[in-house]
Parts: sequence; structure tokens; C-alpha cells
Amino acid sequence: MSEQDPNDQGEARRSWFRRLREGLSRSSSRLGGGISAIFTKRKLDDAALEELEELLISADLGVKAATTLTAEFSRTRFGKEVTDEEVRGALAGQIATLLEPVAKPFVPDRAKRPHVVLVVGVNGSGKTTTIGKLAKRLVEEGHKVVLAAGDTFRAAAIEQLQIWGERIGCPVVARDQGADAAGLAFDALEQARRQGADVLLIDTAGRLHNKAGLMAELQKVIRVLKKLDPEAPHDVVLVLDATTGQNALQQVATFRELVNVTGLVVTKLDGSAKGGVLVALAEAQGLPVHAVGVGEGADDLRPFSAEAFAKGLLGVG
Repeated sequence: MSEQDPNDQGEARRSWFRRLREGLSRSSSRLGGGISAIFTKRKLDDAALEELEELLISADLGVKAATTLTAEFSRTRFGKEVTDEEVRGALAGQIATLLEPVAKPFVPDRAKRPHVVLVVGVNGSGKTTTIGKLAKRLVEEGHKVVLAAGDTFRAAAIEQLQIWGERIGCPVVARDQGADAAGLAFDALEQARRQGADVLLIDTAGRLHNKAGLMAELQKVIRVLKKLDPEAPHDVVLVLDATTGQNALQQVATFRELVNVTGLVVTKLDGSAKGGVLVALAEAQGLPVHAVGVGEGADDLRPFSAEAFAKGLLGVG
């Protein structure tokens, strides 16, 4: 692959930051408006800190993160007169620091061949679209990718993945609607091996995290994959819809307990004022966040950047 012009790369980063900031506008408006209401030529006293903490909690950052952020802010600025711009800038820096350890874009392990990724999540979280977008990026990076249409409950999901496969030049392993998902995953891994694929992305049916029967089916898929490769799946990526807010925390906890989730993708940040939940997730679970989505376009899912997200969330930069 030819090297991209550094100026083009810089413009691409600026373009993505603009889209991310626009996508987070509902969240940033909620936070920014609240901060402006609290800090208008006002000293940072106990009352102001309490209001700030309540605002952060209401913006879905979670109690622990809100307490941590306000405590750090108090340590450095207590008793001083602060402006809303200073508060937003300081919080953006603190949130970026908090998120940095979990900002880990997905990088296939070439020693696996194929690196098997099982993509899971509740109904409507955007799993199939996420797989298509992730596959597109991997292909552009030079990886050979095979897709498995493991959401056998929905004919639309099978068709959707086949369309993605045709668009980006990836083979898609699919069966008729209602076929056994575990058997399909087994066949897909066999095919991916035969074709020398670098990555196998396996779609799964959406399932509520509190439905034991459906979660057991997911565990069956994993057991069957291990018959071919004891280490498979090498990653289990949970796709989360940002609009669910604090409910995402319970989803992560349950999926992680039952299927050993290794990383997260957060979608639909552009449709939500609850983007702060990503901060709560980082604080509570510490799982890698591989990517975030801010739109329907093929390029609207990008590797997660702690600094860009924090600035977008606070509307600074």
C-alpha cells in the first residue's frame, strides 16, 4: 500500500475531529450549558463543587468518575475564581487522562491467522453495521478478512452483511435464516483457515443481557469454535448503543461475566446526550475501547482517541 501524504492524514484527522465534535454536540451542550450556569464569575467553593459533581452524574459520567474529577479540580483550583471555559478545559484534560488507558484501537494478531473476533451485543446496538465498518478499515490496512453472518435469526442481518462483503471485497459465510449459529461459526473458521485469512469477524444475533437462554446459545458458539482452535475466539467485542446511558454498565457486566468480553465499541454517540457514559464505563470496567461511532457513514466508525473524545464531550479545542 502506498504511503498517504502527511497533509492528507492531517486533514483526515481534523475532519474526523469535526465529525466527532458534531456527533457529541448533544452531550457537550448538556455539559457545557450546565457548567456555564454554575460558573459565571464565581469562586470554586464547596457549593460550586457539589453542583458540578451533580451535573457530571446527571450527564452519565457516573458517581465514581464525577467524584474523582471534582476532587482533582478542587485540589488545583479551590478558592479561586474560575470561568466556564477554564472548567471545561480542565475537565477535558482530566477526562482524557482517565480514558487514555482504555483507548486501544483493535490490532489483529498476525500470529493467530485468523484472529477470530466474536461481535456481541443487545438488539439494535449496531453490531452488523459495526462489523462492516471495522472490516472496511481492516481491508484498507491490508488485512485479509472473512465475515460470518452469525445472526441467523434475522434475514435482514444476513443480507446486510452480504452487501458489506460485496462492497469491500470480503467473502461472507452465510446460511439460511434459522440455521444453527454455532455450526455456521465452525464452518466460517474452517473456511477462513483454508483461505489464509488474517481476521474472521463473526456476527451474532442481538440478545438481551438478562435472557439466560439466549446467552447460553452464545456460550455454545464459543464452545464450538474452541473445538477447532482452543484459543478462539481471540477477542469478544461488545457493541454498545450510547443512547442506553447507564444501562450500558449492566450490559457490560453481564456479557463480561458470561462470555468474557475483551473490548468495546460504542455506537450512536451522535444520537445521544449520554456520551458521558463512556467515562463511567472506563472507570467501572477498564475494558479497552476499540472504536466509537458518530454516524451512519462507512467512515463514521473510527479508532477511539481519548483526547479527541474528551475535547468533543466538553466542546473545547
